[in-house]
Amino acid sequence: MRYKVLFCLLALFILSCETEVKTKNSLLDHLPPNPALVIKITNLSNFKSELKNNAFISKTKSFPVYKTVLEKLDNLSHLSTEATCLLALYEVGKGNYDFILIAEKNPAIFNVDEVSNKTVETLQYEGTNITKYTLDEHEVFQMPNDAEIILSSSMLLMENMVRAKGSNPVNPTLEKLYETTAPNKSGTIFMNLSENASLLSLKEEEDSKKPFSEWISLDFTANSDEVSLNGIAMAPDSTKNFINLFKGTSPLTNKTPALAPLTAQAVISFTFDDYQVFAKNQNTYLDRVKPVDSLFNTIEEVGIIYLNNQKVVLLNSYGTDSLFEFLDGSKASSENYQGSEIMELQNKDFLTEGFAPLVADFESNFCTILENSFVFSENKESLQTIISNHNGTSSFSNAPLYQTAKAPLANESSVLFVSNASGIELFAEQDLAPDLFESIKEADLEDYTFAGQVVGDLDFAHLNMLVSKIEKTVETNTVTPLFTLELDTDLAIDPQFVKNHRTNKQEIVVQDQNNVLYLISTEGKVLWTKQLDGRIQPPIQQVDIYKNGRLQLAFTTNDQFMIIDRNGDDVPPFKIDFEGGNLNPLAVFDYDGSKDYRFLVTQGRKIYMYNNKGKIVSGFKYTDAASNILGIPKHFRVGNRDYLVFKLEDNTIKIMHRVGTDRIKVPEKIDFSTNEVFLYKNKITVTNKTGVLHQIDTNGKLTATNFNLNKDHGMYATSNTLVLMDDNVLSIKGRKVELDLGVYSKPKIFYIYDKIYVSVTDIQNQKIYLYDSQAEPIPNFPVYGSSLIDLTDMDNDRKLELVAKDQDNSLIVYKMN
Repeated sequence: MRYKVLFCLLALFILSCETEVKTKNSLLDHLPPNPALVIKITNLSNFKSELKNNAFISKTKSFPVYKTVLEKLDNLSHLSTEATCLLALYEVGKGNYDFILIAEKNPAIFNVDEVSNKTVETLQYEGTNITKYTLDEHEVFQMPNDAEIILSSSMLLMENMVRAKGSNPVNPTLEKLYETTAPNKSGTIFMNLSENASLLSLKEEEDSKKPFSEWISLDFTANSDEVSLNGIAMAPDSTKNFINLFKGTSPLTNKTPALAPLTAQAVISFTFDDYQVFAKNQNTYLDRVKPVDSLFNTIEEVGIIYLNNQKVVLLNSYGTDSLFEFLDGSKASSENYQGSEIMELQNKDFLTEGFAPLVADFESNFCTILENSFVFSENKESLQTIISNHNGTSSFSNAPLYQTAKAPLANESSVLFVSNASGIELFAEQDLAPDLFESIKEADLEDYTFAGQVVGDLDFAHLNMLVSKIEKTVETNTVTPLFTLELDTDLAIDPQFVKNHRTNKQEIVVQDQNNVLYLISTEGKVLWTKQLDGRIQPPIQQVDIYKNGRLQLAFTTNDQFMIIDRNGDDVPPFKIDFEGGNLNPLAVFDYDGSKDYRFLVTQGRKIYMYNNKGKIVSGFKYTDAASNILGIPKHFRVGNRDYLVFKLEDNTIKIMHRVGTDRIKVPEKIDFSTNEVFLYKNKITVTNKTGVLHQIDTNGKLTATNFNLNKDHGMYATSNTLVLMDDNVLSIKGRKVELDLGVYSKPKIFYIYDKIYVSVTDIQNQKIYLYDSQAEPIPNFPVYGSSLIDLTDMDNDRKLELVAKDQDNSLIVYKMN
């Protein structure tokens, strides 16, 4: 039973195919008593995204839990809500789980209209109508309720709820945990271990009465490479729970990893600052009356090392004399190995007797002493390996898997567990279930580290669990995929980086075909989604309209001008509708760098200029152009003069003052290409459809250079760099590079850390190219991608990241080392 529910925590991806105060109408009140597992989902779409895009969870598809536990949850993929909902699992018969889901009522919350193979019927139980849906051979039941929607996979559970009529008592420990959940997590998991004692026991025993704790609460977080569960475990003093073994003691720094060999499969460390207190807790836990022996008074850590499928046990001490005398007096023989004494012991059970239940199924046949640690093993070879590695200073604490696991954990632990995939396989084979062991082997988890941590506190314990891809040392001059993220549907615009003003790091914004806007973290986690009414006209701009360092996102859609804040909320009054739509991308002008922004919205021939307060700037005169405006207007500054530039559909170019009057009159007509206007060599620069580069200086003089480019050529320029893309020929400052035949995007220039990067993408063959200012390729390019890129130092480590469209419905981030 244990393995099913533990992996239920990690495998719920099927759903994707300040402190909260409890109100009187808590969703908990509707649940029948004694659920095995409760999940509070505060953001369903983000929760689904985290599950769907996590590589580890995807690897667990072959696990038996999918058939025995989660198959019935498949119909919840039809659920869509922004409100908090509860999902509870109940064991209905041995090994058989059914669910109940409760959420705030919404007409569109459970939509099965698109399911072709379905039947709907109405059942009655004690005067209550219950709707039964059969969807692709799976059953789900819905019960009417005034304020909530209640769904279940079991008619039996529905009948229980009808009989109880909302009078179910809520477990006080669960209620306390529920009231203090983190509101910024997409989901929180509550496990009932008092009614399901085998969930966290090492072996499933029918008479098990001593679970890990009564209830545990775990906030769920996942990105592409990591699953993290952080929370607390609660156990009343009257209960014989595992965490009460450490009650009244303080956690210490774990030393076992430093003594374990680099090749260890797993380590477990238990620490306590007062052995006498631990021993009294131990007597209570084991239901025994036994005098506390002073032999172990100086022991402050019990460690277990799994090495070559064998156990090695360590006792770390701050004083070795008394225990050494005991061992020396009971040894049968001894020998020297690389300067350390290996003793063969006569008393082989004193560790399992002295430190039950921490040490079990172990014979202390041999012992050696390293520094202040007594190291015991069942065979001599294990000790020889430990000694050799210790002499060579090659320890588990230096292993990448340990470094990856330890980074997010606390420095001191009452219990610390770190394992690689073979260590997890060992536990599954010996202690959990053979079929789970086979599933873990088939899942190929060699690149992952597994960690658990318990930090004892006054009346509870902090819990941290982690499954993470091992961070390996990366060679220089490499380009490695950092993460990919799959959206709910295809991308509508190319992804781009935006700055998080709180962390000073970069995040990603992108919109999908359903007009949902996503903000994605540095680690590849969806932070929020926002449903918009229309398609964004890129690029999205960042502004600081309150001049307080807090950044907002500004953009136009087809028919709206919007500004939203860091949390995705609208910033009033910036949600301005434009009848008729057809807006161009938003232009943002900050003339003097003072953040007194001018927001320029263009619609056909109309020009609307807004200030920071969302008011029309009355002094701007150019409000009606002679013909439709093409693309995004530009602002350039040369010397102390401003130039506002507009391309018009009648092939004229307008160059204006700040106030919207003519600064430079250009009588010549230009049959504009689709490229933007740039300032190059202090000249306003455009190209026409026949590949002629037109430049206008500050005196109004027009010069033309014929590059004989095709109609679909690309052009990008900075103050001193001109880049052209013509068919498959890329030209950077006049240096030409012939690329493979393909269909190429427009080029784009990035200037980062005093270096120029030029990017272009072969859309047809899905290759991203990157060059420097001398037209030399950046090492290890091209890489896979199917859109224009954005390039930045995302996490401020002076190593660049790029983001691009991957598949139609996904994006990819690469790291340049």
